[in-house]
Amino acid sequence: MGVICNPNWQTANWTQYRYVPSVGAAVFFCLLFCVSTSLHMFQMWKTKTWFLTPLVIGCLFEFIGFAARSSSASQEPGCWKLMPYIIQSMYILLAPALFAASIYMILGRIILLTDGESRSIIKQRWLTKTFVCGDILCFTMQGGGKSGLVAAGRNNPSLGDIGNGVIIAGLVLQLLWFVFFVIVAAIFHRRMNTLPTASSAQPAVRWQSYLHTLYFVSGLIMVRSLFRVIEYIQRNHGYLLSTEAFLYVFDAVPMFIVVAWLHWKHPSEIGFLLRGLQPEKNGFSLISLRCAPSGFSKASSFPQWRSSS
Repeated sequence: MGVICNPNWQTANWTQYRYVPSVGAAVFFCLLFCVSTSLHMFQMWKTKTWFLTPLVIGCLFEFIGFAARSSSASQEPGCWKLMPYIIQSMYILLAPALFAASIYMILGRIILLTDGESRSIIKQRWLTKTFVCGDILCFTMQGGGKSGLVAAGRNNPSLGDIGNGVIIAGLVLQLLWFVFFVIVAAIFHRRMNTLPTASSAQPAVRWQSYLHTLYFVSGLIMVRSLFRVIEYIQRNHGYLLSTEAFLYVFDAVPMFIVVAWLHWKHPSEIGFLLRGLQPEKNGFSLISLRCAPSGFSKASSFPQWRSSS
């Protein structure tokens, strides 16, 4: 069946876009996330940081999303095919939830590395499970809500309202979950400053730097989630959906900063230390594995850590 064009797409009750999407902007971010996906895959494989798999999948989601958006943007205004729109909308919406999953796991490994379980309000063995389970719930709600919204939004407004409400609930829960996560991390940070452990005093264990990275990327994801909450509250006729720049300023750019920052401050440094290997100064040098020098080993320089969850 051919594409049905709507000449009144700017004033229609429902339309894929309220503007003419930019092909150049979509292609630009598609290329950025393609490079980032490839580099994160290489860093993860080279450094064996398999807990970053959700981060890599999230980068891939962003790449696929902006690839589909570039395809959608190349079509005539008002004649947009539904499938590229669905793909770009779904994948760009869900990617940050995958970033969040890896971010939650990083805090668990910081606690393990510093032997700081007694300083955390949630035991290390439960911390990752608690936050990742909440993240999966947010992911499922947003994905299910988006599917219902797109499928029923045009032909069944009442079902579209339900789908929109589920997305908003998922985004709000994700935002609140991140606030709770930052509170847990901040309490752990304060307690460690007040009463540091012997492991945290090791010069190679830059645990405060790791936490600062978590605060930074978590803050960016919270800003993006807040933007999305407001966007979906305003619905298809809303102000935020009337200008394409908002998507890039409050979603694409912050999410690319998150993945780019984690190239530099790559969490594999923590994994190296847990395995008794010598860490490097930044994530780009971490892709070259080196054995720990004489006298620097898990057994001799650090306490016997428990296995991470």
